[in-house]
Amino acid sequence: MARPRLSKPKRVKIFCGLIGREESIRDVLDRLSREFGEVDCETDVREFDSTEYYAREMGEGLKRKWVAFAPLRERSYLARAKHLAVELELSLARDGCRTINIDPGYVDDAQVVLATTKNFAHRLYIGMGYYAEPTLIYVKGEGGYRPLEWTYPDYKTVRALRFFRDARCEYLRQVKRNNEA
Repeated sequence: MARPRLSKPKRVKIFCGLIGREESIRDVLDRLSREFGEVDCETDVREFDSTEYYAREMGEGLKRKWVAFAPLRERSYLARAKHLAVELELSLARDGCRTINIDPGYVDDAQVVLATTKNFAHRLYIGMGYYAEPTLIYVKGEGGYRPLEWTYPDYKTVRALRFFRDARCEYLRQVKRNNEA
C-alpha cells in the first residue's frame, strides 16, 4: 500500500500572460510587481495575432507579453493570484470593457499551469471559483516543454516555449539556492 508523502510540494514560480494595448501592458506591470514581487523573467511586447477573441472587447492592435516573478509561492496561491488578476482587470476596465487580460499561472520543474474561471474536463477546481489547467509539460529528453491538445495556440509558439524554458531554469536555480530540492 502506498503511503502519502508528508513533505510539502516544492513552491512554484508565478507568471502572468498579458494581452492588451502596449500602454495598458506597460501601465499594469508596476501594479503586478507590487502584488506578486519583482519580475525576474520576461518577454518583449509583440503583436498578438493568435485569436480575434479579445479584439471585440479591447479593440484591434493588441500585444502579448509574459512576465514571471521572483518570489516562489505555495501552489495553493494560484487561486489568490487569479483573484487578484481579475480584480485588477476590473479596476482598469473602461465603460465595462477590459483594457487588459491578465492570465496568471505557475511554472515548476514539470509543468506550466494556468488559472481560469471556466471548468472543463481537464481542469481541476482550486478554490475561490477558479480552476487550474496543465498547459505545457516538461519532457526531459526533449529539453523543453511540450504542448497538450488543449494548449492555447500562442502558448505553443517558439517565443512562449523559450520564455517558459527560461522561467523554468530560473525556477530551478531558485529551488537549488533555497535548498528546496
